[in-house]
Parts: sequence; C-alpha cells; structure tokens
Amino acid sequence: MIVKAWNNGTHHNDGNGYGIKITSRDRDQYFDPSWKTIILDLDGENALVEVNINKTSFWTEACRELISKEIGKWLIKNKLAPWPVGKPPVLEMVQMGERHFRLTKKG
Repeated sequence: MIVKAWNNGTHHNDGNGYGIKITSRDRDQYFDPSWKTIILDLDGENALVEVNINKTSFWTEACRELISKEIGKWLIKNKLAPWPVGKPPVLEMVQMGERHFRLTKKG
C-alpha cells in the first residue's frame, strides 16, 4: 500500500510528532479493529517498532495516522523529514503477516 509521511505541525529533531497516514480504504483492508498494536519493520533498521492502533482517531475518517517517535527518527535518518509544506514523502508499506508490516521508501 502507498502511504504518506505525516507530521503534527512541529518538526522535532528527535522524531517526536511524526508518523504515516494511511487511506481509509487501506486501513479497512489491512488492519483489524481487534488489534491493539501493529509491528512495523522500518527498512534498514534492526529493531521492530510496535505502534498503537487502539485509539479512536485511527479508526475515524479524518485521522488514520500511525504515530511513533521511531518512525520520525527513521524519516529523519533517511533524509525524508522535514519536508516542504504540503509535500510529505510517499512511502510503501507491505503487510508481512498478521499485525506485521514493512515500511520502505517508495521507488
């Protein structure tokens, strides 16, 4: 699935305030409301990141963000953040198994 980087409006150098935004269609197709968290494999990193999806905002039409300081650190490390206003980087997220996804730079 194609996703976009997300920021809460404040680009922190430590990774806080970053995440990825998922379309409602992809959320409904690949995510299960019974899951509390998902496991994210960030391309090029050794550790897996657990991201909370057990929040009302993830399941609304307006939000749908996976928010994690570790995603922010990965975006910064890969020179994908910060980005120009209105031009977040486009990324690819692939489901590897139940609750397990891999995030990579698109292309």
